[in-house]
Amino acid sequence: MQDRYAGDVGDFVKLGLLRALSLGRRLGVAWYRFPDEDHNKDGRHVSYLASPARYGSLDRLLFDYLKEVVVDARSISSLLPLLGDAVSSDECLDVAGISANQRRPWRREWFARVLADLSGCDLVFADPDNGIVDNSERRKGSVKFGKQIPIGEVRALAQGRCAVIYHHNTRRRGGHDAEVEYWLQEFGMPALAVRATAYSPRTFFILNPDPIIEERVHSFCNRWRDLRVRVHGAAYRQETLVDFPNAISAKSASGG
Repeated sequence: MQDRYAGDVGDFVKLGLLRALSLGRRLGVAWYRFPDEDHNKDGRHVSYLASPARYGSLDRLLFDYLKEVVVDARSISSLLPLLGDAVSSDECLDVAGISANQRRPWRREWFARVLADLSGCDLVFADPDNGIVDNSERRKGSVKFGKQIPIGEVRALAQGRCAVIYHHNTRRRGGHDAEVEYWLQEFGMPALAVRATAYSPRTFFILNPDPIIEERVHSFCNRWRDLRVRVHGAAYRQETLVDFPNAISAKSASGG
């Protein structure tokens, strides 16, 4: 996550999802904060804010607040009031001034501090710029490793609790569907994926979801479908989406 992204459409979906899932939970956020870059125009996707009639009703408080953020002060800290009493771990992953041979131990110590910060949380979210990568040692000495989360850190964050992990889909061979399936199989624990493909292809992996979280995920995707949000593998028709909460209630009533 970079300060310059605050309030873009990715934040709208991300914060909307967290607000929908975290009711009654102790939320912790590992921002994977990375220094602002200027080599591209990422973070410019704020045109959704010009359509309050279409998108404002999804989460009115969130929409109106982000509209102010993009005008006033785009920063990670500006987003915190939207997450109630969430625990925030936002130590910057800036290793540019650290020698290459010291970056690996520095990252291990950084992640240990993140785990300590979020130790009392039963729902955690990780927000790396680029998303999930394997545990290969070759990448860990790079300055850009701060934009990634290795699968070892993913599993550690999800140990004994639900974790939501941001992933920016890549050009991996086989396409995005195959990429999502690959990571779902690699986690080694129950998981589902929320695909958000407006403007750019994002996936939110939800690891160790309990039945309440699963129901909230489906309800969120139903409500936010105009922003091309869906559960991976579910090509719902509109009537199916509308009926989903009733189906949950019927299933509960029948003891199924």
